[in-house]
Amino acid sequence: MYLLRKILTEGGNAFEPPKEDIKMKRSIFTALAVAAVLSCTACGKTEVGKADVPVSTAGTQTTASPDTASLTDEAASAETATDTYQDTTAETSAAKEVTTVTEEAVSVGGGENTEASAATQPQTQAQTRSRDTAPSPGDADYAPAPVQYDIPGITYIQGTLIANKSYSLPADFNPGLDSTCENQFYKLQNDAAQQGLNIWFASGFRSYDYQAQIYNNYVARDGQALADTYSARPGYSEHQSGLAIDVNQIDDSFIGTPEAVWLENHCHEYGFILRYPRGKESITGYQYESWHIRYVGTDLSYAVHDSGLTLEEYFGIDSAYKE
Repeated sequence: MYLLRKILTEGGNAFEPPKEDIKMKRSIFTALAVAAVLSCTACGKTEVGKADVPVSTAGTQTTASPDTASLTDEAASAETATDTYQDTTAETSAAKEVTTVTEEAVSVGGGENTEASAATQPQTQAQTRSRDTAPSPGDADYAPAPVQYDIPGITYIQGTLIANKSYSLPADFNPGLDSTCENQFYKLQNDAAQQGLNIWFASGFRSYDYQAQIYNNYVARDGQALADTYSARPGYSEHQSGLAIDVNQIDDSFIGTPEAVWLENHCHEYGFILRYPRGKESITGYQYESWHIRYVGTDLSYAVHDSGLTLEEYFGIDSAYKE
């Protein structure tokens, strides 16, 4: 290349052939240079690592200059531009791919809350299940009737123990608090607590002798006639049956409280009835007691509650002392 440039620039200073030869050689060398340049341009490829990358020639003028340094610079510049374009394209494609995958995952999976909601749905349905009808044996909410005793002096009507002013219990009958009654009360108490209500056990089983002490104290304070309206004589108390429970305050201060209202509306769902309801004093023989519930099992508690009747009205019996 040096010799070519020397010949082209210096002419006859290098050696002195005839002028016609010099002109012919210049023409030949010029043609060869142009052909070499055109050959490189027409090829259109530059080796980059191990991959072939197309080189754009748009906007570039090709001359017949024999200066190969200029061609090398242009090729290097094209290679750099190509690498930059490839890297940018690859990063953009990767970003799009990640975005697409993320969007598809959210669309298909629905997020974490969807799975959590599906998992808790059965529990929510169980908590809000309707209790409008009496449960059947085998249901989780079913409460069986209390145990029956084959003891002389105890009165059963259609399988239900009766203890009121007309039907007494033997003095030596001491069954204690019925276990099913106790368990059902604690279920009632727990469910009430979930509603923000506080219902506690105040009084349960009372023996004949203990009831005698309570009644005699009331008679001494208020007289027998008044005491008979709110306290049972010994042997006539439902508490001796082991099937009655008093809750919270055992007086009129409990009336109208949220706990009293809830108890009246829901105790039948656990096998209890409100034994001495308002407006039924002449039938039951006792004043309204919002705190006194009696366990009978859900078969009967739903029937009595739905009827709006007292136990005396439901069975067609009375409640009155003989003397």
